[in-house]
Amino acid sequence: MSKFQSSKVFDGFSCVFRQWRAEGTHCKFLHGYGVSFRIDFEGDLDGKNWVWDFGGMKRAKNTIDGMNPKAWMEYMFDHTLVLAEDDPWLEAFKQMGTAGVAQIRILPNVGAEKFAEYIFNKVNDFVQVETDGRVRVTKVEFREHDRNTASFTE
Repeated sequence: MSKFQSSKVFDGFSCVFRQWRAEGTHCKFLHGYGVSFRIDFEGDLDGKNWVWDFGGMKRAKNTIDGMNPKAWMEYMFDHTLVLAEDDPWLEAFKQMGTAGVAQIRILPNVGAEKFAEYIFNKVNDFVQVETDGRVRVTKVEFREHDRNTASFTE
C-alpha cells in the first residue's frame, strides 16, 4: 500500500551547547548556532489531501510536554543553553539560569545527532496522537548550519 510523504523545515532558532566529553576539540566549549531541523512525515492523506498540515504545529489540539508544539520548539531551542544532564559543570550553569542570564534546558545528551533523536521521539509521539495514527515521523534532520547536519530515523 502506498503512503504519501511530506516534510517541513523549522528554523530561526539560536541555541548554545557544549559536548563536554569532546576533549581535544573546540566542541567541548560553549558554542552556538542558528539551528534548524527538517521533519519528514509519512501517512495517508486527510480530507484536505494533506499528509501533514504545514501549519499544524501552531494549530494543534495536542501538546508536547504541555505546550503547543511550536511553542515547545521555541522553548527548547530558541535563545537557550542546552546541557547534558551529566555535564560536570551543570550546577554552575544552573546558577546562570537562576540569575536570569541564560535559559537552561537539560537533556540526557547533547549534539546534533542526539538532538535529532530527541526531536524525532517527541514529535513522532505527538503526530501519531494528533492524527489518530494516520501519520508518523520517518526522519528528523538537525542542522547546526548549512554544512553540519545529523539525522535520526527509526
